[in-house]
Order: sequence, then structure tokens, then C-alpha cells
Amino acid sequence: MFKLLSRAWKYLTAALTGKFDEVADPKVQLEQAIADSQDQHRRLKEQAANVIANQKQTELRLNRTMDELEKVNRSARQAVVMAAEAEQAGDTKKLTEYTSAAESFANRLIALEQDVESLKELHLQAAQAADQAKAAVAQNATVLQKRLSERQKLLSQLDQAKMQEQVNTAMASLSESVGQDVPSLAEVRDKIETRYARARGMAELSGDSVESRMLEVEQATMHSEAQARLSQIRGQLGIEAPRPTSPADSTEAAAGEAAAEGNPS
Repeated sequence: MFKLLSRAWKYLTAALTGKFDEVADPKVQLEQAIADSQDQHRRLKEQAANVIANQKQTELRLNRTMDELEKVNRSARQAVVMAAEAEQAGDTKKLTEYTSAAESFANRLIALEQDVESLKELHLQAAQAADQAKAAVAQNATVLQKRLSERQKLLSQLDQAKMQEQVNTAMASLSESVGQDVPSLAEVRDKIETRYARARGMAELSGDSVESRMLEVEQATMHSEAQARLSQIRGQLGIEAPRPTSPADSTEAAAGEAAAEGNPS
């Protein structure tokens, strides 16, 4: 029973994942992936910053302990010198006090030397960890930059794919009907050609009508009146009317020019 439920759950998960991938916007999914990579890089930088901060703190503690070690070492040497001077002066009390102070400084010196050695080892480990953290951040930054560059490429490809899909849809609609309410291009073309043919037919019928003949008479009358007015103007100016040129006159003139060319004398 448990195996059956497990298989059913895996099947349902796979089915829902497939349906989600079908309806999900690739652009949104791409931005989500990039945002996740950026968050991961940010968390890595924060962890690296903590490692580097630990290394810096260890370095500060080491320097401070070494400074204190130097001071205690000078104090211990001074106490030994003062104890020797008290011994030479025969001052037993001061000898005892300076000797006790020198022993205290010596004990403190030993403890500080142990702390310095421990801090040196800790500082070395922290420095190595800091270098590894810096390298990891640099490597992850390179990977993130590559993903950002790849995002631009994928977005460009996605835009091209969308444009091609729109072109394919538009080309398909040129030869296929897109629905009962929207005619196809072929149907619109047939409708326009039908109207054009009908209009041409009506124009041919109108050319043989009485109105057409009346229009021709009106145009001939206007032409005659224009010629008469031109003749009147030429008469007033003393200019003869140009001789009308007919096809026969043009033929005779060409023949005359040819004969003249044949007899140059």
C-alpha cells in the first residue's frame, strides 16, 4: 500500500510539474533562476565576510598579545636587574620583593608565549580560510557573470521565438479562415474582386448611355469654342494659323528630305 501511494504521489508530482512547465512563462522562470543565483552569491559573500572578519580579529588579538608579551618581557628583565642591585646593596627585603615580582613576570611571560603560539596557529588557519573564501567568491562571481550573459542570450532567443511564432500564425491566417466572425484573406480578396468587376461593368454600361453621348457633345462644343477664340487672337496679332499636319503631309515631307539628301547639287 505504501509503495502504491508513493508511486501515485510521484506520478501526480510529475504530472503537475509538466503542466506547470507548459503554462509557465520562460522569461519569468529565467529571471527566477538568475535571482536565485544572485541570492546564493550574496549569501556566499556574507559567509566569506564572516571568515575574513574572524581572520582580522585573530590578527588583532595576536598583535595585542605580542605587544603585551614584549612589555612583560621588559618588566621581567627589569625586575631581575633590580633584584640583583638589591642583593649587591645587601637589602634583603627588596631582594625578596623584586625576586617575587620577577617570578610573577616570568609566569606571565610563559603564559603569554603560549597564547602567542596558539594565536599564530589560529591566525594561520584563519588566513587560509579567508583565502579560500575569497577564491570561492571570485569563482562564484565568474559563474554568476556567465549566467547573466547567458540570460541576455536566452532572452534574445526567446524574443526571436515569439516573433517567429507570431509570423507563423500570421502566415497561417493568410490561407486559413480564423473563425466564423472574421473572414480569411482569400474571402476578402474575392469580395473586393467582385466589387471591382461589378464597378467596371457599370462603367462600360455608362459609356453607351445617352448621358455619355451628351457629355461628348459638350466636350466637342467647348473644343470648337476654344479653337474659334484662338483664331480671333491670332487675327488680332496678325499671325497666321498653323497649317494642320496630316499623316500624308508627314510622309511627303520625309520623302522630300530624302530626295534632297540624294541630290546635294
